[in-house]
Amino acid sequence: MELEGNKNTDIQKLYNECTKMMYYHTVLRMNDGMEIDGIIESVEPDHVNVLVGEDVIYREDENRYNGQRQYGNPRRVRRFRQRQIPLARLLALSLLPYPYYAPPYPYYPQYPQYPPYVY
Repeated sequence: MELEGNKNTDIQKLYNECTKMMYYHTVLRMNDGMEIDGIIESVEPDHVNVLVGEDVIYREDENRYNGQRQYGNPRRVRRFRQRQIPLARLLALSLLPYPYYAPPYPYYPQYPQYPPYVY
């Protein structure tokens, strides 16, 4: 009986955490070790709807450009697809860490104006 109650409280905690991180780019860790990064779109009592990104190489007309763009690089796009993930499979979730950018240099008023030097 204790295990069932403990399991329900864990799922409730994950449900609350998912609702707090809705519309953020998050990393979802499953209990089998798999990690998925995506945007949480909606949260249901038993599952989470996540937009999962996938990289796609887009090839234009191969006869005209030979499938490559300038400098020989194919065109890459990122496409998002919706997936349902059961709350029972979730182990943890966290925000996707983005690189930290330093704040802009603060603006200071002009330096004081001193009278010109007299030689």
